[in-house]
Amino acid sequence: MQWRSIVVGLVVLRLSLSCVVWLAFGLGHNVSWGFNFPLNFNLQTLDLKLFKDETEAFKGNSWSQRIPSGKYDEPRTSCPKIGEDSPQKSYMNFYDGNKDEYVKRYNTFPDTLKAQMKAQAKDMFYFGYDNYMKYAFPEDELNPIDCRGRGPDVLNPSNININDVLGNYSLTLIDTLDTLLVLGNITEFQRAVKLVIDTVSFDKDSTVQVFEANIRILGSLISSHILLTDPKHPFGDVGIEGYDNELLHMAHDLAVRLLPAFENTITGIPYPRVNLKTGVPADSINETCTAGAGSLLVEFGILSRLLGDSTFEWVARRAVRALWSLRSKETGLLGNIVNIQTGQWVGKQSGVGAGMDSFYEYLLKSYILFGEKEDYRMFQAAYESIQNHLRRGRESCNEGEGDPPLYVNVNMFSGQIMNTWIDSLQAFFPGLQATKNPFYLHVGMDILQSLEKNAKVRCGYATLHHVVDKSKEDRMESFFLSETCKYLYLLFDEDNPLHKSENKYIFTTEGHIVPIDQRFREKQWEDLFPLEEGETPEDEPQNPPSNTSNCGRIPDARRFALPLKSVYMRQIDHMVGLF
Repeated sequence: MQWRSIVVGLVVLRLSLSCVVWLAFGLGHNVSWGFNFPLNFNLQTLDLKLFKDETEAFKGNSWSQRIPSGKYDEPRTSCPKIGEDSPQKSYMNFYDGNKDEYVKRYNTFPDTLKAQMKAQAKDMFYFGYDNYMKYAFPEDELNPIDCRGRGPDVLNPSNININDVLGNYSLTLIDTLDTLLVLGNITEFQRAVKLVIDTVSFDKDSTVQVFEANIRILGSLISSHILLTDPKHPFGDVGIEGYDNELLHMAHDLAVRLLPAFENTITGIPYPRVNLKTGVPADSINETCTAGAGSLLVEFGILSRLLGDSTFEWVARRAVRALWSLRSKETGLLGNIVNIQTGQWVGKQSGVGAGMDSFYEYLLKSYILFGEKEDYRMFQAAYESIQNHLRRGRESCNEGEGDPPLYVNVNMFSGQIMNTWIDSLQAFFPGLQATKNPFYLHVGMDILQSLEKNAKVRCGYATLHHVVDKSKEDRMESFFLSETCKYLYLLFDEDNPLHKSENKYIFTTEGHIVPIDQRFREKQWEDLFPLEEGETPEDEPQNPPSNTSNCGRIPDARRFALPLKSVYMRQIDHMVGLF
């Protein structure tokens, strides 16, 4: 009788396991069933599918299956779709719940609430800005807890977390200039410009990161100069009597001090750091990240075209070309850290997050600004490689079954998943579609209110080290005023001149405003990189289509509804433990 009991037990166990797999398959590896103790499944340990070719690389739609294994490869075709009238029940019914829950919560955002959030965003900016000017200027940043200024850490030159950014040049004031115009404060903008002209010098014994000095300081000086001299006056008459292009001259001076980073490198990829007075330090490392070296073209290119001097665009474009030439011939992907002398990839992780994000961003924005077809071809080829190798999850955002779409981090040569975490910079890639949708107004409100609740301190907004325990660092980064507050304000200010102007603008990767102007498509020099005989730039490596996205193809009927159907919104909330 004992053996019968064992057999019955095994049958029951098998049936229970089959039920669990039926419910969990395609959901990802975390299934909590609505409780706070997640059940973790590694579906690759279960014989769910048999494949003839067990050596095929893993490129499936289930990004939750993290360990590469050809045995459980997914087909590249779109996910199966089960109609509402089908007798077959989808596991997605588990998430149906109240289908109108998310629609009720997110599909509207009253005008009165917009006005309230706009006022809160404005107050947030001035609380940080006024306290910086009161307690910190002319130093680079504000310590908002101690209400004191912060400059470079001269006692510890190896403290690159501070010294890469702070150059003893009133960083926060410069970085914030165009935000004052966005908020409509012409008087304070003019006062701040005069302060910068009268008090800031770049002849400093400061070793700074080329990337940070470029996007925060050079970009802001160029943007403010353009807005000051724009005859179309999108923000009103912001001109300063007697202004003689001082901001442009300062930008030129800074850029010249950054040029030594491009010298003495075999590849043309710049050193990551430079001393503003003496050039590249003797002990400088030979490694840099892709974004740091490849995100200089917008600011350097505009400066070249304003000055009629090709030097700055030439070195920036040479660095981009050098990085592009080092991409994998198999996948078309780039790594995240490269040796500037050997051209060898030190970091082989490829993704769209920190260390790589603005490289892709600036390929597209450079094309929009300068009209160079080479930039667009590189962006298009990079985008195809990203879609082919980094995108996981179901093919359609709003149809079918499987994990939610996600851009993962992979090995640049093999396309194998290295990890599936997402950083805040990585969110820019799908976030490009976040336009004119009430859902994102709610997201902006949540961000604003969370900052007010968790980051606000005595004299500004501190840096949160940990979003769970809310531990803080006594530091208010300059980008909080130049980017965070600016974007939050513009999100709720539908009548802002940037939204209403006949001009079109782009934001640099630091959030500085640059008009799309015909003069930036004109240059006073021949092509910087003439093609070699027989070279055809149109011939880019073509990757076979796989795992491409249908998420960008949003029907007009859904353009102002939720970004995802309620059932998929609920699926994501469930996977991250929100219910």
